[in-house]
Amino acid sequence: MAEGVADRKPRSKVECCGYPLSIFFIVINEFCERFSYYGMRAVLVLYFRYFLQWDDDTATSIYHTFVALCYLTPILGAIVADSWLGKFKTIIYLSIVYTVGQVIMAISTIHDLTDTDKDGTPNNLTLHVALSMVGLILIALGTGGIKPCVAAFGGDQFEDHQEKQRSTFFSIFYLSINAGSLLSTVITPILRGQECGIHTKQKCYPLAFGVPAALMVVALIVFIAGSSMYKKVSPQGNIMLKVCKCIGFALKNRFKHRSDLYPKRQHWMDWATEKYDKRLVAQIKMVLRVMFLYLPLPMFWTLFDQQGSRWTFQATTMDGNFGLIRIQPDQMQTVNPILIVILVPIVDAFVYPLIEKCKLNFTPLRKMTVGMLLAALAFVVAALVQIKIDETLPKFPSAGTCQMKVLNLGDATVNVNISGVQYTTDSFKATSYKDFSSEGPGDFIVSYGNNNTNSVTVFNSATRHTLLVKNVPSVQTLLLNDTNKKPEEGNNASGIFVNALKITLLIKAGSKELGHVLPFTSSDYALLPEGESEFVFSYNDTSERICKVSKSFGFGSSYTVVIQNLNCESQQVAALTYIEDIQPNTIHMAWQIPQYFLMTVGEVVFSVTGLEFSYSQAPSNMKSVLQAGWLLTVAVGNIIVLIVAGVSQLPDQWAEYVLFSALLVAVSIIFSIMAYFYTYVDPAEIEAQFDEEDKKKKDDHEMSTIPVYENEAHFPKQSKM
Repeated sequence: MAEGVADRKPRSKVECCGYPLSIFFIVINEFCERFSYYGMRAVLVLYFRYFLQWDDDTATSIYHTFVALCYLTPILGAIVADSWLGKFKTIIYLSIVYTVGQVIMAISTIHDLTDTDKDGTPNNLTLHVALSMVGLILIALGTGGIKPCVAAFGGDQFEDHQEKQRSTFFSIFYLSINAGSLLSTVITPILRGQECGIHTKQKCYPLAFGVPAALMVVALIVFIAGSSMYKKVSPQGNIMLKVCKCIGFALKNRFKHRSDLYPKRQHWMDWATEKYDKRLVAQIKMVLRVMFLYLPLPMFWTLFDQQGSRWTFQATTMDGNFGLIRIQPDQMQTVNPILIVILVPIVDAFVYPLIEKCKLNFTPLRKMTVGMLLAALAFVVAALVQIKIDETLPKFPSAGTCQMKVLNLGDATVNVNISGVQYTTDSFKATSYKDFSSEGPGDFIVSYGNNNTNSVTVFNSATRHTLLVKNVPSVQTLLLNDTNKKPEEGNNASGIFVNALKITLLIKAGSKELGHVLPFTSSDYALLPEGESEFVFSYNDTSERICKVSKSFGFGSSYTVVIQNLNCESQQVAALTYIEDIQPNTIHMAWQIPQYFLMTVGEVVFSVTGLEFSYSQAPSNMKSVLQAGWLLTVAVGNIIVLIVAGVSQLPDQWAEYVLFSALLVAVSIIFSIMAYFYTYVDPAEIEAQFDEEDKKKKDDHEMSTIPVYENEAHFPKQSKM
């Protein structure tokens, strides 16, 4: 694995279909690594939200902070690769760090690790948070550190005459990224949806994070297996330090000679030529010109990476029923890699050649501008979808108010008055939720005909309640606390069971035991998994009796189930009343496909082009550094999410989408102006000119050192053979 002073070449150059065989190991390695990364990332925001019990904003903030860190560490990886270890050894060592981080992350998700009372909930969340943070930091260091090296290392495998194959390689490379992403974002949410555990069965996060950890081990093994075939370019010395010193000297020298007495130079970096080699100065100019173009690019990633956070949370409020299958909210992220796999070959084989035949000069920078505008349009579509979703969401109580519905378990019409708000409902019916003020005590007046009862209750602000009332044998009331949110984490529905019988019932909903429910009381809320749920009611009068019934609820709904009568002798429930507290999600997840399509088309023409553009415009000894600069734009984009979301304080999510879209349109205009004045260069050609100059200087120097003799006597005598 050692790399010498000179470039290490493979022992025997083996080709397949005109490509170096070594790149297939690199592509397979990238596929497994991306499976590991995107598989873990697909369920990460839901792990934060539902396992670590963070709220939406905190989960989103930590998610984007992690993604930003993943794209900041490429700078470190590029420096280490270009100035110290070389790309090959950097990939090996940081992949080991990456694998350890994935294993720690998988361990942190085992709820039985601290579940001492065996109730299914970790008793020491601090330990799980600590392990998660250590794991995520190691993952960010590993995935970020190898990121600029792998693509550049793959490009190094090609010879100068294989320019076309190198260009195709970047498309194949990007295809492998999205193939790994596609499979992982399909599989890991399914694994998360399973139930596992030693003491109690919970969502199987250990399996969802464990499989990506295993794939990272495979990625490491595959990459090492191709070691003997790789062309390993030796590190060029501490190039980053050289670049920084050269830029610093140029700025310092320019400041010293700012007077009009000194002639101006063509470029401010030319002020470094007094001390530094002209080749280095020219290479830095090329890098700085590209880095300047990178300044507007983070805004694209600001929008793009919200697919894994805001768009996933948006999907939790939508209907995932696709007929034969039900799609989990985090599985909607698979639309992006599916479209990538389809669109990359189509764009390369048909769209670009068609544009070329139309004699349109569709340069790389113009492609990137179009990609940014498409991403902006995707967020406009997302805003329109969000507006439709908001129309279907329940209106929960705001600060200073409460909501209550009345459920009549009596045999006559009931009238309830609380703080001037009137409720009326018939036997075994329920009213809708009504708002009333939570300030001060609430005065109840419950009337069944001529039978009245008065009571006083203090309500907490922004809460929901159900008032159970009955008149047999006398007027009775029971106030229940209702859920104040829609079912999440891929659950179909939530509900409570109200026992209107005179016997105690043992209730089981799905796989969850709700315990014994006394007459005129209710069970705790139970989250129901996808598909049809089975309810089991057990009681003992003269002998033990068991009733079973199945019911399929709408995605994201919440019900109060009233048990009026049971007929267990025929194994059927005689009378269950289902009262809808929160309606099911009615906007289908398929409505997210247009926004994913626009974002993915934008990604194809922006990201694939940018990856190749960065490599093609980089000097030979700074390719990893420029790749890291490209990836740095992703990190800054995720930081912008945190800043804009925190500063905007917009009340509606759709308005935030529109804000992000408007910002990207403005940035796209700026970028198009910058791109108009950019001149494409061929780094190899420029470096070849310097090589020619160096060779000429060397020849001139050798000629100048040959002694000149005035006459024949001064020539050395030739020995006779």
